[in-house]
Amino acid sequence: MKVSFHGHSVVMIETNGKKILIDPFINGNTQTDLDADTVECDVILLTHGHNDHVGDTVEIAKRNDALVVATADLATYLGFQGLNVHGMNIGGAYEFDFGRVKLTQAFHSSHYTEEETQTIVYTGMPTGILFTAEGKTIYHVGDTGLFSDLKLIGEMNDIDLAFIPIGDNFTMGPEDAAVAAKWIGAKTVVPIHYNTFPVIEQDPNVFIEKLDGIEGVALKPGESITL
Repeated sequence: MKVSFHGHSVVMIETNGKKILIDPFINGNTQTDLDADTVECDVILLTHGHNDHVGDTVEIAKRNDALVVATADLATYLGFQGLNVHGMNIGGAYEFDFGRVKLTQAFHSSHYTEEETQTIVYTGMPTGILFTAEGKTIYHVGDTGLFSDLKLIGEMNDIDLAFIPIGDNFTMGPEDAAVAAKWIGAKTVVPIHYNTFPVIEQDPNVFIEKLDGIEGVALKPGESITL
């Protein structure tokens, strides 16, 4: 299984002959190496409805005829736009042909902003994503603050790789993210959701230095880990 990071919260998982793209915010993402007009995927997983996570989902999904998996509210909204969707909710899991997806809690907000009409569309609760395939489990924590049930999630799952936000202001900062990493107990941790905008500028190495006995890897856009 190949897992690559593409700036902000964008992650690509390649497994079972499929490409799974998480939170494909590409246009407007100053940190990504991807091109929304050419990126290929079979599945898109979304943590929540903010524009910097839904990103280019509609265009990418239509061009690739990709399945979009999201909370029921967000899936319904995207289904109205002609996408092939599978709605889920927090605590629920589903076994797809490409792997098992389970949505977890996240403490954040979730809405889609339609700039032209200055309308905010509610898109349900924000989530994290537990993805399991080939005997490996990846946890994309999503946008969240620190909360104690992260420890429970870590105790209930043997997590090989976790993507944890460190940007502060909108999510956990490095200090809280280091606590989250300890509670989650993943074998390897990758920082995400930083340096895309001025208010979330961080040095990922500061976060990695705060990890105690956990392997931390600050992947550059386009770099990958093989599980």
